[in-house]
Amino acid sequence: MYNYYGDKTVKLNPMELYNLLPKTNCRLCEPKTCMAFATKLALGDIAPNDCPPLLEPGFEKNLDKLTEMVAPLLSAEATGIKLDEDKCTGCNNCVVVCPVDVAMEPPTSEGKAAMSTDTVFRVENGISKIINLEKCRRFPPDRLNCRVCEQYCCTDAIEIW
Repeated sequence: MYNYYGDKTVKLNPMELYNLLPKTNCRLCEPKTCMAFATKLALGDIAPNDCPPLLEPGFEKNLDKLTEMVAPLLSAEATGIKLDEDKCTGCNNCVVVCPVDVAMEPPTSEGKAAMSTDTVFRVENGISKIINLEKCRRFPPDRLNCRVCEQYCCTDAIEIW
């Protein structure tokens, strides 16, 4: 699983994470197995300290390594979307192509300005703004891997980690 942080790509491999876990399948954590825990860890759904055996003596180095590996993912916004307003030209592409914007306010698909607060993006004063991040399809609980806004941003102002 690749996760993007600024200009750096971090590969979080569940098997790599699994190898740092106690591998006891103790069933003390929510995923119930160490492999399921590693997968959820790679997705950013849980943190290393959610594994009770990792908090026991003897696993300090593994806990530190896991914490370091997942730190960028756990510190990211819930959607992983970053909009650099300095790069934005206000082209409106993000508004027009966002599935949420089009569903909530169909005229945006024709290039008309978004007025609703139920949309993700809106162009204000010639610059795109994220006005309702919670509506984004990447936001929990849906967490869909939608990247349309990033793909159609002609100035690379939108980046998804």
